[in-house]
Amino acid sequence: MSGTIIKSARNTPNAPQDLGPCTQSVAFSHYNNISAQLPVDPRTGKLVSGDIQAQARQCLTNIQAIVQSIGHVMDDMVKVTLFLKDMGDLEAVDAVYREFFPHHLPTRTVLAVAGLPLGAAVQMDALLSNGEGTFPQAPCPLLKLSRNSDKAPQDPLSTHTVAFSHYNNIGAQLPVDAATGQLVAGGIQEQAAQCLRNIKNVLESIDVPFDDIVKVTLYLTSLADLDAVNEVYRTFFPDSAIARAVAYLPARSVIAASALPQGARVQMDAVISHGDGTPPQLVEDRHNLVISARNTDKAPRSPLHYQTVAFSHYNHLSAQLPIDSATGKILTGCVKEQTAQCLSNIKAIVESIGHVMDDIVKVNIQLGNIADLEAVNAVYTKYFPGYLPARTVFGVSELPAGALVQMDAVMSNAESTPPQA
Repeated sequence: MSGTIIKSARNTPNAPQDLGPCTQSVAFSHYNNISAQLPVDPRTGKLVSGDIQAQARQCLTNIQAIVQSIGHVMDDMVKVTLFLKDMGDLEAVDAVYREFFPHHLPTRTVLAVAGLPLGAAVQMDALLSNGEGTFPQAPCPLLKLSRNSDKAPQDPLSTHTVAFSHYNNIGAQLPVDAATGQLVAGGIQEQAAQCLRNIKNVLESIDVPFDDIVKVTLYLTSLADLDAVNEVYRTFFPDSAIARAVAYLPARSVIAASALPQGARVQMDAVISHGDGTPPQLVEDRHNLVISARNTDKAPRSPLHYQTVAFSHYNHLSAQLPIDSATGKILTGCVKEQTAQCLSNIKAIVESIGHVMDDIVKVNIQLGNIADLEAVNAVYTKYFPGYLPARTVFGVSELPAGALVQMDAVMSNAESTPPQA
């Protein structure tokens, strides 16, 4: 890795510490990545007793303990992802969620999944603003910009877009027509188009081009819909003449959800480059900012996304399946072999751009069977012998081509992208 910014990985005894090979909080530059928190009481190491509201409260209490242990408050939150075992629990969880965010609402993504570690009914992870930066950056009193648009559906518990420093996060967009507040009429393609239109409307409301997106996560209730969604997706990316000229496509992850809010079949969220920064940073000339999208032949390629997209001090990696890049096929074998292939693909991408695995700040793992987690961990630790990144793990109902595991990652990028130093 080039550059001198230092990753800050920290744990607190006030939140669970023995839930797997991960660090509770990993800060780099102006963001802090918080591992998924289960409803585990840190005093006992066991799932908290009680109903779904007790579990939701424990998840948020654990997040709050981590946030406060590093000198922050919940209002510094930029994004929360809420994983439910049963989408029918959302209303009860929301009643608790409101208690922890009485003032500033972060962006939010909600999905139901096939399984969670320890048999939990709910899990949450978070992204936190980090105005103090990481050594040797000087602390900077940056402002968080939370904004909504009338041209996209509004949620009383989520903000459309929260910008901080040089990144902007858009909460999950459902295929809801802002004018009616209802799911758009039609099939999966109409729903996919509405999700993307909502994202585009949010971006246009803050004068940000669609091609400033660096990562899209696509949630589907059936992977059989993926080809139809991809047909629509291609009509939105690339968006501008400049992006088409260089064939720019953001990084992407596709995740099978057991259910989505309002019975939707698809939802999408996005991470956006934000060259304008947030006050008191100076506005930079957008035309001189560089989004660095790269591929390597040592990992599987896709016609719909780049393997890695860097902007400013972060680098976003697309989801990696256990595909052998030499054959283009899913590796046959057990979950340990498939885990090693996913991580080998990530490592190949990381090394192709002059980085090492210890530069990774967050890993997301989807398992076809949550019971495979112990076997996955046995392989996982071999790839992270030093600092452990933050991590989120959940079970999914299916993975492409019958794979048993999929992973994506966020990486520190100390060398930054031009014209920043």
